[in-house]
This record gives sequence, structure tokens and C-alpha cells, in this order.
Amino acid sequence: MEYDFFSLNMRVAFPPPVFRGLFSSLYPIPTTCMKFPSKSPTISRPILLSVRFRSPSCADLKVVEPREPLTDIETQNSQLQSSFTEIPRRLNSPDSNIFERNVKRKIGKNFDVLGNKGIGKLSGKERLKSYSERLRNCALNLSLNEGKEIHGVVIKHGIDPDMHLWVSLINFYAKCGGLDFARRVLDEMPERDVVSWTALIAGFVSAGRGSDGVYLFGEMRREGITPNEFTLATGLKAGSMSLDLVFGKQVHAEVIKLGIFSDIFVGSALVDLYAKCGEMKYADKVFFWMPEQNAVSWNALLNGYAQVGNGEEVLKLFCMMTKSKMEFSKFTLSTVLKGLANSGDLGAGRVVHSMAIKIGCDHDEFVSSTLLDMYSKCGLADDALKVFTRIKSPDVVAWTAMITCLDQQGQKQEAARLFLLMRDTGLKPNQFTLASLVSAAADLDPRYCESIHACVYKYGFQSENVVNNALVAMYTKIGSVDNGYRVFTAMSAWDVVSWNALLSGFHDSRTCDQGPKIFIQMLLEGFKPNMYTFISILRSCSSLSNVDFGKQVHAHIIKGSLDEDGFIGTALVDMYAKCRCMEDADVIFKKLNERDLFSWTVIISGYAHTDQGEKAIKCFSHMRKEGVNPNEFTLASCLRGCTGIASLENGRQLHSLAIKSGHFGDIFVASAIVDMYGKCGSIEDAEAFFKGLDFRDTVAWNTIICGYSQHGLGDKALEAFKTMLVEGAVPDGVTFLGILSACSHMGLVEEGKKYFDSMNDVYGVIPSIEHYACIIDILGRAGKFNEVGSFIEEMKVTPNALIWETVLGSCKIHGNVELGEKAAEKLFELEPDIDSNYILLSNIFAAKGRWSDVSKTRALMSGQGVKKEPGCSWVEVDAQTHVFLSQDGSHSKIGEIYQKLEELGQKLTSVGYIPNTDNVLHNVSYREKRENLFYHSERLALAFALISNMPNKTIRIFKNLRICGDCHDFMKLISGTINREIVIRDIKRFHHFRGGTCSCQDYW
Repeated sequence: MEYDFFSLNMRVAFPPPVFRGLFSSLYPIPTTCMKFPSKSPTISRPILLSVRFRSPSCADLKVVEPREPLTDIETQNSQLQSSFTEIPRRLNSPDSNIFERNVKRKIGKNFDVLGNKGIGKLSGKERLKSYSERLRNCALNLSLNEGKEIHGVVIKHGIDPDMHLWVSLINFYAKCGGLDFARRVLDEMPERDVVSWTALIAGFVSAGRGSDGVYLFGEMRREGITPNEFTLATGLKAGSMSLDLVFGKQVHAEVIKLGIFSDIFVGSALVDLYAKCGEMKYADKVFFWMPEQNAVSWNALLNGYAQVGNGEEVLKLFCMMTKSKMEFSKFTLSTVLKGLANSGDLGAGRVVHSMAIKIGCDHDEFVSSTLLDMYSKCGLADDALKVFTRIKSPDVVAWTAMITCLDQQGQKQEAARLFLLMRDTGLKPNQFTLASLVSAAADLDPRYCESIHACVYKYGFQSENVVNNALVAMYTKIGSVDNGYRVFTAMSAWDVVSWNALLSGFHDSRTCDQGPKIFIQMLLEGFKPNMYTFISILRSCSSLSNVDFGKQVHAHIIKGSLDEDGFIGTALVDMYAKCRCMEDADVIFKKLNERDLFSWTVIISGYAHTDQGEKAIKCFSHMRKEGVNPNEFTLASCLRGCTGIASLENGRQLHSLAIKSGHFGDIFVASAIVDMYGKCGSIEDAEAFFKGLDFRDTVAWNTIICGYSQHGLGDKALEAFKTMLVEGAVPDGVTFLGILSACSHMGLVEEGKKYFDSMNDVYGVIPSIEHYACIIDILGRAGKFNEVGSFIEEMKVTPNALIWETVLGSCKIHGNVELGEKAAEKLFELEPDIDSNYILLSNIFAAKGRWSDVSKTRALMSGQGVKKEPGCSWVEVDAQTHVFLSQDGSHSKIGEIYQKLEELGQKLTSVGYIPNTDNVLHNVSYREKRENLFYHSERLALAFALISNMPNKTIRIFKNLRICGDCHDFMKLISGTINREIVIRDIKRFHHFRGGTCSCQDYW
């Protein structure tokens, strides 16, 4: 016997791990055996032990695994260092008798004294054939230990295998899962043919090790062995398992070269490979070029189209298959159902369901699971549940599919209950079951979330990425970002889904600043963002109003060729809109290939929130012309647009549309309708609609309370607050803004203080800077400037521009020059670009006749480059908005307007009206002051409304600045003279003029 080491030439730079260090100590060795050095030379490739006999014998394998301890042998054996073993051909040592006794004792029931069960009496050829047959039976029965016993006998007696026995050994080990042993047998073969290689490759493929199968196929070809049709089909299967398209194309070339394309198994394998790799064009060509198709090739092509979600092509192929008289199986129906599920074709799915019932396989677990999945993806959880309940013994796949269905359809509680039922059956969930359950838990009690996390550990899936990703998403969704981050950092490996799950928790105003940091870290880690990544980071940018970082993300999107994706496009529109960059948002919106309801809602909402109500209404009309029907969010956004421009007629049309579409009962739409009527000057309609609501939440109550307050109906605002508390609605900060504003407009100083104190003491609402400003306004309007000063000093927050603007406004009302100057100085530091601060101080000086100070203030304003916003008023006539500036002469009917104003002036003069020129804060003549007052923008708007066809209608005028005192007196007198109600909304509040009085009772 001779021994040698040799270096296996692996022929590629990085062979699969399975081929590294294959040989190990596999057989007990007597103590008399020699020992190899423990350290082997350092070589770049693995060193394998080749044990060769002078007459070729069997491979170096641990084939005898005693079923009972062989202590008498084990005590005399020693393992070779470095796991290398010397195996003698014959055991001539004194211990050989012990070995034979143990072998006999172990397998004596089946074998004779020679361990051959009579095989020893056969001729050499017949003996080899018998061993081969026995190994084949062991392979069929998956009897690994029995086969190893046979192999041990062959080794013990030094039998020289023929080619058939070699192949039988490889086939036996490959089919019984002993792939390393099978490979070692192949390495020891004196001559390897295509059959032996095919048996080994098939074994690896059957074990799901496609990459190793690809490697082996390449090694076989490098030895110059030509594959047959079985080898090619097996190699293609390995390529499809590992999704190795390049390898598959190379094998395809060999198929053509060898002229084996007509083989139906090779053709089917080619179809399967291209389909699995998503190359449906090639799969389709191969399929239709095949001389004949069988069920396997049909199923392969159908499965390919199902995987890519092309339900239409799946249905088309299935119809062709049925017309060709090809019999289809339950696997075919399952594949078709999968394709229809991915495309959401419910009608065709039900037809296939009826076919499954017809051939009697509708209760098959595999078909039932795909039926369940089809109904689930089509949004029919009830039908999916019916299918599930008919499965006699649902396995974990069926349970998981049903739990996933309930989760995806929003029935989270039902998904949790079903999981309990599954556990009651004793069935253990898999990682996909738990991932779906974790997703459902995110909408349930936080304690349930923690209990499901404990279940993950209980069942040992804490290392599964699919579960951990779901846990990260769950914790971020319930606001427990820290726990989500802990799960993320504990993961052994991240994928894009992991990063997306983490990013999804950083959208709100509290945590959104971390979104860009996580996105940057993701890029540094080498991960490529996908659609969901970009949508998440764009949402973070929206919350941050960080348009600069948003533009950088936009550049990444273009670089990744994802700018034409509809979902990303809509997210970009939303980001630009929320950053108030409506021009950029409009550019992206117009480039969208398909504009769905969501994208229309985003752009409409963007225009509404940036005070571009006319564009919002225009977009809404365009959307409806394209056949897109609004939902409740679209209607609420467009109603806000109407509110911004006080377009009552458009608002009423939207109200009608809400009733027609059945959305008027939605609380968001209802609150928007109340708000629209209130801010468009029709508080009566707002009140009537509010009283008709079946359900009124805090937002609805806030809307009506603030509406009453703005219209000077303080008593109703306070009464509504009391009713709100009786009905159980919980007040918030906005509620108290409305209440304090009502107290301010009514001059209720003490009541205002009580409500302010009760915010934190009674209702647990911490006052914000806006609430402090309301108290200062209450005190300032009442002229209690000492209390104003004390209150500002005792405030728990630092006074900002809003506080000092309120103080300056109060000083203007009462002519408090000293405090007004102090407030203005603060404002010039905080807001040097706001024109109203300079104007108010200038008016305070002008009212006192301090014209030099007026000049200085205006010079300071000019020096800062600040320009006064011109006063304008607008009125809606026949759904058209007409805008007027002071002293305007541009309107097409300006002659008629001036004539009407002269007529009105004469009527008022006859009843004793004298213009109050003190409201003209310019150092000009009385005549100029009088003319200046006479042509204020709100008077021009009133005259135009009167000359238009608006008989007996309430006239609603809207102004961008505060109404002056003389115009206020003018409107009171005119309302009594013409017997019409006039409603004017200025920058502060509404004034309802009727019968010579105003709703503000001159306290404004």
C-alpha cells in the first residue's frame, strides 16, 4: 500500500465551500498506524488526502457507523492529526479478528461469515451487480446506514468496483443526502464518465444546492466530458435554482451545439431557467420552438409569467393549454391562480376556482393555499376565510397565508385570534407567520407587540431577517423608535428592507431630523436605495421642510432612473409642496405618466396650504375632467382652498359634491365644510351644518368655536364650549385659542384669565406662545398696560415676535406711544422685514401729530428695503372674484362704480354722515384726506356688488388689511340705508353690518 498527498486542482479562484477540506478521519485506525505531522504546508488551495491502492479500490469513507459502541476497538484506536486517515486494504494486524467479530455481530443477521449474505458464493461480476442492486434499493428507501454497511463490506474485502458500482455508490450517497461522501467517491474513481458526474450533480440539485451544481457542471466540462441530455437538464435545473442566467445561456449554447434541443426534458429545463430568471421573452421563444410541449414545460412558462405578475399572459397561456387538450394538474391550477392573484384578476380567479372544484382538487392543501392567496390579494378576506375553513388539516403555509390575508385587509384583531387558534392546534409557526403577526400587532395594543416579540424568541426566529425587519417596522409604527433601533442594531446582517423599516419611523416632526442621517449611513454602507427608501426619506424631508436635502435625494432618484416611477413622483410632488416650492411641484406633477387620485390630492393640497386657492380649485376641475373622482381627502383639501380665497359659491358646489358622493358624513370633510362656511362669511350655514352632524369630534368643535369667535359671536362660542364638554369631547390647545379669542373680542378680561388658568390646572393643556398672546390681547384691548407688562415679565416662555405684535396693536388702539416704541424696537430686531410693524408705529406717531417721527419711521422702513403691502378688497359675484385696490381705476366698470359711490355718499350726507379724517394718517389737506377715504378698496367692492345683479343677497367683502374706523362707520350707516346685510372680513375678524349696527359692537 502506498500513500501520498496531492493538491486538488480546483480550476477556479473561489470554489464553493463544500469542496474545501473534503477528506477527514472517517474510519477507526489501529494504534500501530503511523501518524502524519499535525501541520501541513501552507498552500493557497486546500490539501486533500488521496488514499490509493495498488489495485484501485473504494473511496476513503467512514462507511461503518456502529449502531452500538465498539469499545473494544475504540480503546485501541487513535485519530490522525489534521483529520487525515490511513486506511489499510486488508487488516493483517492482531486486531483484525476483533474487527471481524464486531462486523459480524453488527450485520450478522443479513450477511454470512464474510459479511456478504451469500454474495461471497457468487462470481465476481455477479457479486458487483448484487452490491449495485442493494445500493440502488438503499437509495430508493433512503437507507443511509444500511448503504454504508454495504460500502463497509466492499472496503473490508478490498473489492475492486466496476463502473456500475462506482456510479451506484455516488447515486446512493447523493440521494440519501451524503453529498460530501458522494463527492469523495467521485474523486477516487479511476475513470469518471458522464453518468457518474450526472448522478453527483443531480444529488446537489435535489438538495437545493444549485450553485454547487453549477460548479460541478463546469468542473465536468473542464475534464473534457461531454454532457448528455440528462446532464444538460440537471445542469439547467442547477442554473435556475441559483438564478445564474449567464451559466444558463452557456448551457443553452451547448444544447444547440450538441443537437439536443428537441429533447423535451432539456427544452422544459430551458424554459424553467429563463422563466425563473425573469427573462420571459427567451422563455417564450424556447417554449414555442420546442417540437412538443409537456405539462412540465407548460407549467414552467406559466409560473414565469405568474412570478412577474402578468396575469393576462397567464390566462392567455392557460386557455391555449386547455385548447391543446393538454391535461393540467393541481400544480397547473395553483400556478394560474398565483398569476391571477398577482394581477388582481378576481373574475378569472373565480373561473379557475370553479375548474378546481370540477376536477376535485379544490380541497387540496396546495390549491387551497393559492386560492386563499388569490382572494386575499383581491381584497376578499371573507372568501379567503371560507376557503381556509374547508381545508381539513391546514399546514403552516395555509395558516400563514390566512393570517397574512387578514393583516393586509386591515383585520388585525382577527389575525391575532387566528394565530391563537393555530397555536391551539399544536402547529409551530414559521418565520413568515410571525412576520405577518408582527405586522398586525403594530395596530394593536403596545403590550401585545411586546408579547409577540417574546414569541419570536420563544420559537427561535430572532435571527431571521424577515422577522426582524417586521419588528423594526412595528416598533417605529407604534412610536417606540428606540426599541426599533435596538432590534435593527442587533441584527447580524441588514438588507434594504431593514433600512427601509428603520427609515419609516422617522417621518413625524419629533424624529424626522434623523431621517437624512440614516439615509446617508445607508449609502455609506453600500446599500442601493429602492422605491420605498426614496418615499420614506422624501417624507422626512417634507416633515423637516428641508428642500435642499430633498433636492439631493431627487438627484439620486434621477441617477437611479426611478424618476418616472409614479409613487416616487407623487412623493416628490408632496415634498416640494410641503416645502412651499409649488413651481417645482407642478413641474414634477406634469411629468407624471399616470396621475391617480393620490397624486391629484397631493398637488391640490399643496396649492391649498400655500394660499393658492384659485389654483387648487382649477386643479380640482381638471382632475374631474380627466375622470378621476375625489375622495374625502381631496374634498377636504379643495374646501380649504375655497376657504383661503373666500370662494363661497365654489365651496357650496363642493358641499353638494360631497353629499352626492357620500363623503359629507366623513368627519374631515364635515369639519372642512363648517370651516369653509365660517371663513367665507356664512356663519349661519356653518352653524346649521354643524348641528346636523351625527358625530362631532374635537376638531369639529374647534372649528365652530373659532368660527363663532371670528364672527364676534362670543356668547355662542362660550356656550359651544360648555356643550362640547357635556358631550364628552376633550378640549385641546386650539379649543382654548378660540375661547380666549372670543373673550378678547367681547372684552371679557376676568373670564379670559380664568379660562387661561384652567388650561393646565383642569384640562392638562400646556399653554403655548399663542395662548399667552391671546391674554396680552385681552389685557391690551382693555387698556390694562400695567398688567400687560407684568404678564410679559412673568411669562414662562420667552416673548417672541407674536407677543410684541400684539402689544403694538393694542398700543395703536389706545395711542400708547411709549410702550408702542418699545414693542416696535423689539420687532425691528426680530422681524426687520415685516411692513406692518413700521406702519403701526408710524400710525401711532401720526395720530399724535408727530410727523417728524413718522418720517423717520418711514425712512427706516425704506432703508431696510421694506415696502408696504397695498390694501385690497375682493368680492365674489356670479362665482367670479373681483379684486379692488384703494383709488383703483382699472376695473372695466369703474365709471359705474364711482357713480354708485357718489350716490351712496349723498344718501349718507343727507342723514348726517361726516367723514372722520383722523383715520387718514398722512400730513395732507382735509380735501385730500376726504377723497382718500371715499375711494378705499372696500367701498369700491361694495359699489360693484350693488350695481351687479345681487338683489337682497348678503354682500360679502374680504380685505387683506384691517378695516379703518371711517369705513367701519360708513358700512354701518349704509347697511341701514339700503337695508342689506354687509359682511366684511378683515385681517383680524368678521364684521356683520345690518340695520346700522355691527356685530363687533364697536369693540375691535
